[in-house]
Amino acid sequence: MASVVKFNVLTVPPGAGATLEERFARRAGLVENQPGFEEFQLLRPVEGTDKYLVYTRWRSEEDFQNWLKSRAFEQGHAQAAEESRQPGHGHGGPAATASELWSFEVVQQVTAKG
Repeated sequence: MASVVKFNVLTVPPGAGATLEERFARRAGLVENQPGFEEFQLLRPVEGTDKYLVYTRWRSEEDFQNWLKSRAFEQGHAQAAEESRQPGHGHGGPAATASELWSFEVVQQVTAKG
């Protein structure tokens, strides 16, 4: 069975990137212990786009769906929503103005030797 990859594509307004990164850093630990979780990366745009990519890799689509229904997922998103309303947490309001989910199945993978 091949792993599945999910990209949550977040549109981030000018000046809100650091806030988004801080909020993800504070949520560290919520996904790592989920059954079927394999990898997470938050990718900052370098040029030509205002979109951050949230990359996760899962053992199966079922594991990803179970994460979406989990208490940890709910906690992380509730925490981010609360932080968006509090002063002193960087950019006020939501750090992203739009989101779309891209799904892929891993058909080939190459890793560094050694």
